[in-house]
Amino acid sequence: MTSFLERHYKLIIAAILLFMATVSILNAWNDGAIFDETAHIPAAYSYVTKHEIRLNPEHPPLLKDLAGLPLLFLNLNFNTDGQAFWEGTLPGKWDEGQWAAGRYLLYQAGNNADIIIFWSRIPIVILSLLLGWFIFRWVRELAGITAGLFALVLYAFDPNILGHNHFVTTDLGIAAFMAFAFYYYLRFIKFPSWKNVTTAGIFTGLLMITKFSFFTALPIFLLITIIYPLVIRQRPEEEKEIAFKFKKLGEYVGKGAIIFGISLLVVWIAYAANTFNMTKATVSQSIDNNFSPSDTNPKNIYTNKALHFLNDNAITRPLTEFGIGIGYVFRRVDGGNGAYFMQQVSGKAFPAYFPTVFALKEPIVTLFLMMTALILAIFGAIKLWAHNFRFSYFATYIRENIVSLTLFGFIFLYSYISITGNLNIGFRHLFPILPFAFILTAKSIFGHMRNMEKPGSFTWGMGVILLCVFLIAETVSAYPSYMSYFNQIAGGSKNGYKYVTDSNADWGQDIKRLKIFINKHPEIDKIRVNYFGGGDIKYYFGDRAIDWWDSKRPIEPGWYAISVNQLMGSLYDKEKKDAESYRWIVENNIQPVYQVGTSIFIYYVRTTDLH
Repeated sequence: MTSFLERHYKLIIAAILLFMATVSILNAWNDGAIFDETAHIPAAYSYVTKHEIRLNPEHPPLLKDLAGLPLLFLNLNFNTDGQAFWEGTLPGKWDEGQWAAGRYLLYQAGNNADIIIFWSRIPIVILSLLLGWFIFRWVRELAGITAGLFALVLYAFDPNILGHNHFVTTDLGIAAFMAFAFYYYLRFIKFPSWKNVTTAGIFTGLLMITKFSFFTALPIFLLITIIYPLVIRQRPEEEKEIAFKFKKLGEYVGKGAIIFGISLLVVWIAYAANTFNMTKATVSQSIDNNFSPSDTNPKNIYTNKALHFLNDNAITRPLTEFGIGIGYVFRRVDGGNGAYFMQQVSGKAFPAYFPTVFALKEPIVTLFLMMTALILAIFGAIKLWAHNFRFSYFATYIRENIVSLTLFGFIFLYSYISITGNLNIGFRHLFPILPFAFILTAKSIFGHMRNMEKPGSFTWGMGVILLCVFLIAETVSAYPSYMSYFNQIAGGSKNGYKYVTDSNADWGQDIKRLKIFINKHPEIDKIRVNYFGGGDIKYYFGDRAIDWWDSKRPIEPGWYAISVNQLMGSLYDKEKKDAESYRWIVENNIQPVYQVGTSIFIYYVRTTDLH
């Protein structure tokens, strides 16, 4: 079986990526705009047409630039001199302009919203395919072709990847460029040639202009830059070991600094290309709107002064917007985000949030394989140390396992930051660790199989193949509800909303499916819609829809369409009064008559139900 896979691996990769591309493109068309795309898409179009970063400054420009490129060929109407574009530059409204601009571009300017949304998503789909190929390539170098195919299956048939790889957001992008940056930085660590210094610098820079969570990678880069030269073994015979190690440490630290310098140059180029139409005055206004000079918070005061210092010089001005984005993100993390989790609603983080959503949203097969790989790695390390329990072997172990230790160290650090942080808005925030989890799982399992005798290795191999078949079958059967996928522990995708909502279950993706449902039911003359997402009710439903919300009174008999995000938040928010919530649905035992996709409940309320 192994020889067959190795002979035909190119065809297998092509088939896997073809499946991935097909379902991703279908969902790119069939899924409505999710909540965040209302901000990201107009920002993308404004960046590539106006070269001004005014919308969505909380994320760097790379992914928006990619998403905006196809829109250049659509001849869109987007009057950036209008109020929708400039609203976000007004004092006290630094976060509003992006949403107003999105609604205007997509639904109010006479453009075809579905065409805009679809084409802006295609570059993200292509990036996801490139990441799949890259994961295979990396694992092939570490553990062979078959292990590479296995890692590719874990990635390409992960419903969470398929659920987000066609949205104009940063989640898939940061996973991709985090993997690229780690790969090339580790190449520099192993072989510190000037070529590898250059490529590591370029990809570290690309990571920095993808998402501001790039900060989580820097401590790991710094750590391995210091540790690895201290465990290098080869040295000239005439040179003392301690002198050799300090010489190597100086070389690595110096070249690491050059890598960081190259990465900053990449950042400068990207921001210069996206801001060259912004004057000193407009950048100054952006600084003051995001970090008010009258603010009493010392951090914001010093940030304001530092950014104005950068803005005063035309050379450093592009880095000003980079600094604005970094400050924006830190403020956002400090402020938290309201979330529903396990019958609770809070703006404070739940420590159990990310471990729970990981356990509920990853396929059970994948969880089993990851746990198996972790156990094998732990026992393998214990076995090695039992036979080589001496301090000198410690350096050898680090040197020979630098890739695995680096990736595991990042997974641990990123997971810790996520669990202890104050943003509980979706499993998607764990995407940066997923490629590394797939890589380490494949490396551990196939490394164990390689050290086994043939009968045992064959049994393990057949078991892995069988589990991959189960994973593929489950993922195929879960189509098209990949974004809202939940495993059997949670009761499947239809029931996952009971545990957690937001981008785990309901991000507005089913609005086009709601339109299909309503069109198939002519008896629905009017429907009261409480929708969460990036779609527009009037655009899709016209006069058939009545805008509704939980506190709207009086309650009327008739048809209702309620997003589960709005429903669960209303039911379990203890600060909401009963008269301002949807608790009347539960109190009157009103059951949904239909579930559109996985995220919208349809209710028919009779007059008798309200007594």
